[in-house]
Amino acid sequence: MENVMLFLTEYGYTAIYGLLALGIIGLPVPDELLMTGVGYLTAIGTMKLPYALLFSFMGALSGMMISYLIGRKAGRPLLDRYGKWVGLKPQRIAKVEGWMNRYGRLSLIFGYFIPGFRHVTCYMCGISRMPLRKYSLFAAIGALVWCLFFIIAGKILGHASL
Repeated sequence: MENVMLFLTEYGYTAIYGLLALGIIGLPVPDELLMTGVGYLTAIGTMKLPYALLFSFMGALSGMMISYLIGRKAGRPLLDRYGKWVGLKPQRIAKVEGWMNRYGRLSLIFGYFIPGFRHVTCYMCGISRMPLRKYSLFAAIGALVWCLFFIIAGKILGHASL
């Protein structure tokens, strides 16, 4: 965690944006720890809360949009070709698409709090061809709630340690 904090203090808001975008796409970035650290840095005055929230929201939303577009453009052909090797046969893919059509909006908001699930959800929304407008709205709500929750949690923890 110390390295993450040093990285954040060194590169600031740009680091928040980039790390969150890459983390949502699927690279191993500890998103929750990152956001809690950002909240802590707002508590001690190293970062400003409005900017931290803006850059974290934009980074998360950018990562979600990239994941959606990858899922929409390349996801289905990849699943059709290689899905059987990871247990995703056409019947299971159809079930997942049906589930996403039914619960995809809610999974974008509440599933964001489940590590790993939030990454898959973005790709699956693209694969299942959720309309971009609907996806953008619910992805933005989920990203904003998630960013706000963890930044405020870090800020509270930061005030408790002062």
